[in-house]
Amino acid sequence: MGNSKSGALSKEILEELQLNTKFSEEELCTWYQSFLRDCPSGRITQQQFQNIYSKFFPDADPKAYAQHVFRSFDSNLDGTLDFKEYIIALHMTTAGKTNQKLEWAFSLYDVDGNGTISKNEVLEIVLVSVPPPSGWVVLGSLRAGETLLRLLQRE
Repeated sequence: MGNSKSGALSKEILEELQLNTKFSEEELCTWYQSFLRDCPSGRITQQQFQNIYSKFFPDADPKAYAQHVFRSFDSNLDGTLDFKEYIIALHMTTAGKTNQKLEWAFSLYDVDGNGTISKNEVLEIVLVSVPPPSGWVVLGSLRAGETLLRLLQRE
């Protein structure tokens, strides 16, 4: 696929990423070298992703939410993120168009990947996206989730 460990980003992937993101050739090549330093296999595993993600939330355990985010970025469903998936995710979440962000959000909430979002899937994401720093917040997030579920049931 061009995401080999050779140290050079394939021309095909470079051109595709330049067409589909805001990133320049220089930025992509620099990020690719950094990506290979951090992930010599050329892929990020779900565990590595969770470890990286947890650095952004040192006082919480965002493991469950990170699993859902990882799933939504793993476009070929092989259980890893290659450089292309990583850059597309980075672009989409930071500079993507509104419809791209909405498509990503939909894929995040569509936990079972069946093309629809159920009330239970919304509840699952809401409950894991509120990292509880203490026990009383867990209770608060459960109440928020239950309230959201009741609101959804009205529709």
